[in-house]
Amino acid sequence: MLFDLDDVLACYDRRVRLVELARRSGTSPAAVQAALFDSGLEHEADIGLWPPQDYADELSRRLGARLTLQDCIAARTLATSAEPAMLALAGEAARRTQVAIFTNNGPLLTLHLERICPPLFPLFAGRVVGAGDVGIAKPSAQAYLRCVALLDVAPADTLFIDDRDENLSGARAAGLDAIGFSNAATLARVLHFYHLTGT
Repeated sequence: MLFDLDDVLACYDRRVRLVELARRSGTSPAAVQAALFDSGLEHEADIGLWPPQDYADELSRRLGARLTLQDCIAARTLATSAEPAMLALAGEAARRTQVAIFTNNGPLLTLHLERICPPLFPLFAGRVVGAGDVGIAKPSAQAYLRCVALLDVAPADTLFIDDRDENLSGARAAGLDAIGFSNAATLARVLHFYHLTGT
């Protein structure tokens, strides 16, 4: 069972992240938005083109103000909070099948996720794959094929949970089964038919 991270297993508030990075750099959220997202740096990092320290250095250069790697991790931590109902559901499913995460994030997040979102562990220890690990982002079918290969599972044996329709379509094109996510209660009812929950 393969879960998306942001807005499925955890809430992610980009605005909080921007505000914290602005506070730490002495700039503005708009300036951080321009340097990080509008410039394409975040996307490049997500697909693995910038190792974490290089990412922090390049963000500092584009922003014209100093941010350390620890600043970047701290801002992502502040913006990320686990969803208790989803963690309970994933834990229940884990008693019946393997569980893992596939996220459109790069090594800044995947290498430091235990610090960024501690409640996800130890449940997902050693079972987190990011776009940076496979060199391509969802919804590309190739991204899913590379992900399941890293996890040593077959596409046909994998059930993927995501909140974006395009990502579900990409997963199905790669041969995975896929379920759209809206909330934990609805997902629990659907998973009952897969014999992955007891409710």
